[in-house]
Amino acid sequence: MKTTILIPARYASTRYPGKPLVGLRSSDGRVKSLIQRSWEAAMAVKGVAEVHVATDDDRIRVAAEAFGASVIMTSETCENGTMRCADALARSGLEADLIVNLQGDAPLTPPWFVEALIAAMAADPAAQTATPVIRCDAQTVENLRADRREGRVGGTTAVFDATMRALYFSKEVIPFTPDGVQDPIPVFHHVGVYAYRPQALAAYQGWPMGVLERNEGLEQLRFLENGTPMTCVEVEAKGRVFWELNNPIDVSRIEAALAEMGE
Repeated sequence: MKTTILIPARYASTRYPGKPLVGLRSSDGRVKSLIQRSWEAAMAVKGVAEVHVATDDDRIRVAAEAFGASVIMTSETCENGTMRCADALARSGLEADLIVNLQGDAPLTPPWFVEALIAAMAADPAAQTATPVIRCDAQTVENLRADRREGRVGGTTAVFDATMRALYFSKEVIPFTPDGVQDPIPVFHHVGVYAYRPQALAAYQGWPMGVLERNEGLEQLRFLENGTPMTCVEVEAKGRVFWELNNPIDVSRIEAALAEMGE
């Protein structure tokens, strides 16, 4: 199964303009851009044929090519990362059995998250789309709730049925949990990585944005709104911190995680 990773990145982010080029300092003091760290995360994944950055911005292209990445230029009209992946696939003529969207704001994504996703798609040829989820620890739940209290749109949570098919994704902390510690914590953090069959990507381009996607700002809801199941693949942190860069406050969170991991 030929697998290609695409890293969609745009400069004109609504919540954090220019964030792909934001510098992140590691424990040894070296500063690398968000897009470079995301590319390095993608390059660490085993069993992948190709990795490309997909962008519509020359500033990102120049920066990515400077650290050795392959870049596919896409349309400025792509409204989200999934659309950008579909556009990159169409423009480049790439042939792949599986497309992985590792979004350019997820530099802390461990390689085994993506490898588990690829393995799940290989084990179920009928699956059209899949995405990883990770059970939250108490600190992650508090980070999610802190973002909501402060009016920030931060991480995403996921709920799924007994067969691991997604029921819903939300910027709210779901499911509702009463005050107090529950063991195990029933909240799952959605990891911003997707795997698609090429035909699922092609179908996505023909669907209009639905009410749920528009309100939540979550591109994966377009699949659910149009009756295409998405498989949730539970992954384990193995002591690693996972967080995405959605807002300026996340820079310090990610730098703290890099320091903790000695990276």
